[in-house]
Amino acid sequence: MSKLWKRIYLCLIFAFLYAPIAVLIVFSFNEGKTRGSWDGFSLTWYQELWQDSEILSAVSNTFVVAIITTIIATVIGTLGAIGIEQYRRKQKKLILGLNQIPVINPDIVMAVGLMVLYRSLSLDFGYLTLILAHIAFTVPYVVLSVLPKLKQMPRALPEAAMDLGATPIQTLWQVIIPYIRPGIISGALMAFTLSIDDFVISFFTTGNGVETISTLVFSMARRGINPKINALSAIIFGTMLVLMVIMNLRTERADK
Repeated sequence: MSKLWKRIYLCLIFAFLYAPIAVLIVFSFNEGKTRGSWDGFSLTWYQELWQDSEILSAVSNTFVVAIITTIIATVIGTLGAIGIEQYRRKQKKLILGLNQIPVINPDIVMAVGLMVLYRSLSLDFGYLTLILAHIAFTVPYVVLSVLPKLKQMPRALPEAAMDLGATPIQTLWQVIIPYIRPGIISGALMAFTLSIDDFVISFFTTGNGVETISTLVFSMARRGINPKINALSAIIFGTMLVLMVIMNLRTERADK
């Protein structure tokens, strides 16, 4: 009986968490503009979504920033994790503590800090500041994704490769990288997801003419949400769901 109640509680928790998303997806197929009544099934808002230049521009900006951020953050985070793993225990603990600060720090603190930094450097707010900000807060997550795979790797493996004549670069590219590839992929997917999802840091570090999906939705909320945003949100949720499934499947395979 206790197991039954646990399952019921679990179902209720998930229903509470996902009910708003389910309502949003359902009303993305609503023919009418009002969100309080159902006027019939229609794909009108999905069709109009692809004709809205403002939304398409925001989507383009979001994915361009996310892709660039993912590539750079993955490279920096992977190399950083490999370097951290070479330190002694106390030094490694200190560096990992510093790496945790952006993870546990409130987004608003980091966003304001980056904004002040860019102002002090007289940087023009736009693509550059936005990408740099996204890289800054996604690199620690890549490091945390790669480090567990490095800990699983036998320490003698790189040494054996170098004893057999491999150069440090060859050892890195042909031995270490293939071994930790699942962690790198998980970190890249996490960086991509976080970059698309971010609002607070994007809001404080973007400039005029560079809108992301999150900042566009925020600006629309003040004058009334367009039903096309429901369709866009449904598409993004489906995309993120697929990425999370892929991430979990890869993690399970890596654990096995």
